[in-house]
Amino acid sequence: MRKPRFKKRILAPDARYNSLLISKLINYIMIGGKKEIAKNLVYKAMDKIEKETKLNGLDVLQDAIKKAAPLMEVKSKRVGGATYQVPMEVTDARKVILALRWIINAAREKQGKTYDEFLCEEILNVRNETGAVIAKRDNMHKMAQANKAFAHFARF
Repeated sequence: MRKPRFKKRILAPDARYNSLLISKLINYIMIGGKKEIAKNLVYKAMDKIEKETKLNGLDVLQDAIKKAAPLMEVKSKRVGGATYQVPMEVTDARKVILALRWIINAAREKQGKTYDEFLCEEILNVRNETGAVIAKRDNMHKMAQANKAFAHFARF
């Protein structure tokens, strides 16, 4: 018999912006349970975004997430001994997860300045439709487009 499904925890919104999105970002950045460090990095990055754009940092982040989120992705499906890359639509929750993960990884790969500066840069790059995150999203869309012939396997 299978184990019962894992119950998803309800995430508490962050203190400064009262936003679940910022809480998710903090939790994704956190390494080794050091949440205060992650919080400080996110809040510093948001302050820099607000200073550079003269807009609310949360609005800029939400805009960046919408632009970075992929519409389609490919998943491997095994059909009759062959494995096909089947294009599938991305759910709303997964769109946010992928966009945040890509932004964080792009910021982590850079070197030379502090992490909060890189995080700020990446968010602004995504908002301006440039950078590694947008390239990753476009690459994912190209793969889905190239494998459109296998879309009929998606329903199995």
